[in-house]
Amino acid sequence: MSATGRSRRYDLLTAPDIPARLSRHSVLVLPIGSTEQHGPHLPLNTDTVIADRFTQMLVGRYGDHHDLWALPALPYGLSPEHAWAAGTVSLNIATFSSLIDTVVGQYVSATAARRLLIVNGHGGNRGVLETLARELQRAYAIAVCVIHPVSLSLEATDSELPEIHAGVRETSMMLALAPDTVHLGRIPADHTPDPGRREEIERLILRRGTTWPWSSGDPAISSLGIIGGDPRKASAPAGHSIIVSALAAGAEVLARLTDVPDTLRRTHVPHP
Repeated sequence: MSATGRSRRYDLLTAPDIPARLSRHSVLVLPIGSTEQHGPHLPLNTDTVIADRFTQMLVGRYGDHHDLWALPALPYGLSPEHAWAAGTVSLNIATFSSLIDTVVGQYVSATAARRLLIVNGHGGNRGVLETLARELQRAYAIAVCVIHPVSLSLEATDSELPEIHAGVRETSMMLALAPDTVHLGRIPADHTPDPGRREEIERLILRRGTTWPWSSGDPAISSLGIIGGDPRKASAPAGHSIIVSALAAGAEVLARLTDVPDTLRRTHVPHP
């Protein structure tokens, strides 16, 4: 993180800094990840690392212009699709929703900031966050947006299968962000992504007309907990390209978020 980004870490401020440095136009940036299996080669905190490091980079690049403040990352999310694997820790929907609501409510009470950008590193959080964003906006009269760094980038990934989990795309990002935590040598030598899984991956996960409670332990769509291409094709340069592309896309998101008028206050619904 740059010197500018480091000075914009919320948890490094002192209590007197809060009213002196944060205004209603400040943007709180909340990274949310997960603790779940990511195959034999990536750590359980992969999604948290991606969300947290991307937040730091975003604040480092745009912090002064948009008055961004990086909040501490939340390392737990909704991961029932990975519950079959050792190490996965998943919240249920009620607990996850309550946690986000409580944390956001506390920040609203503790600061004058009325802009919130959630940086979501885990795909399983996405659906609930879409609804929560609306509820948070109404409950606290704040402008809210959720971004998903892995998807925000328009950079293409060379992969044999759709990139859903722990494949080439996520592995490349981790090689760029935290290479010491990536263990490609732990992938069995005979591991080969099966192109025949593509149709089932698309049917269970990607088709928008139907929702299925899929699992990364299902051999019809996954091998070794990986849903995607061979992670050994990943590279740090590819990861950097994905991150750079996502950061560039973040400029428009932040411009829209910070342009939301204060008329939101007039539609405030008291929080129960």
